[in-house]
Amino acid sequence: MKAVILAGGKGSRLAPYTKVIPKPLMPIGDMPILEVLLHQIKHAGVDEIILTVGHMAALLRAFFQDGKQLGTRIRYSYEKFPLGTVGPLTLIDGLDETFLVMNGDVLTDLDFADLVAFHRQEQALVTIAMYHRPVKIDLGVIQLSGKHNVVGYIEKPTYDFQVSMGIYVFEPAALKYIPENTYYDFPTLILSLLEKGEKVAGYPFQGYWQDLGRADDYEQAIQDFESMRNIFLKGEDNELAHPAI
Repeated sequence: MKAVILAGGKGSRLAPYTKVIPKPLMPIGDMPILEVLLHQIKHAGVDEIILTVGHMAALLRAFFQDGKQLGTRIRYSYEKFPLGTVGPLTLIDGLDETFLVMNGDVLTDLDFADLVAFHRQEQALVTIAMYHRPVKIDLGVIQLSGKHNVVGYIEKPTYDFQVSMGIYVFEPAALKYIPENTYYDFPTLILSLLEKGEKVAGYPFQGYWQDLGRADDYEQAIQDFESMRNIFLKGEDNELAHPAI
């Protein structure tokens, strides 16, 4: 099985760190976040990984090379210009069976094999791993009827959402909906699939998930990795080989 990892972004929200290092190489404990992810998907049965790269691609290739150090196979797909979150998939050859797509900056203990099994059971074209996230509004929320009539007032409410984890399962047939050589994002693809009557499934996940998009999330992820290392690495030997740069 193949997995495509999106690793070409600039990681602007983690500046200034990402001015000199690509976000997937940001360290979590003694290894980059992307290395943790590579071990996890290898454990789930993925035997070929395609990294879509652009920003600081040379550093990513120098670190991970062809994947032999990690016991897997890695190849690279280069973006000459930004193609969004799903546009890069049109550059990759060989995506002719069910495959995973994910961001390269996610820390989670999700069971990827279970996600794929769910996707196949649902017979979906695309499955989105989703996470329950309450969002607290630290202000009084005014409810209106018309332009000026107040009909309600809620003090500092909390709203519940199912949010995307940045981890997906695709069927090859989904690729025909993505235009080539065009900037194209995942939300646009999903809305297009729904408009055309294609099935998109949501996989509910209740374990650990942290996106490393913001500095405070990154700091929290570092602490969590240290306390849950064996869980994240699925019991693998912690003496993991790092390739020489």
